[in-house]
Amino acid sequence: MKEGKNILKSLKTAWNGIWETLIKEPVFKYFIIAAITIIAAMLYFQTTRTEKGILLTMIFTLLTLELINSALERFLDFLEPRDNPKVRIIKDLLAAIVLLAALGALSIGILIFWPYLK
Repeated sequence: MKEGKNILKSLKTAWNGIWETLIKEPVFKYFIIAAITIIAAMLYFQTTRTEKGILLTMIFTLLTLELINSALERFLDFLEPRDNPKVRIIKDLLAAIVLLAALGALSIGILIFWPYLK
């Protein structure tokens, strides 16, 4: 029984992290809105199972990277609350990772949905 409580506690903790990110990180909200839109388009256009798998993989990858970015930025703010040029560079690099993944996801989305729009 103890294992069940630990799993439930872990799930609650994880949900709290997602909720915190939804409340405090505007980019994460936009990614959630985009994810819902993409899932709706997936269902509307009756994409193949492979296309659905690729799109869902990109959605979860992007959301995960944004969560990592947010967590690391907060950690850096905790370690160095004052403005520090070295910390700014690290934060810029973290943002670049998310941007690159978002551009990749957009490219994949265009490749998948383009034939359905003709």
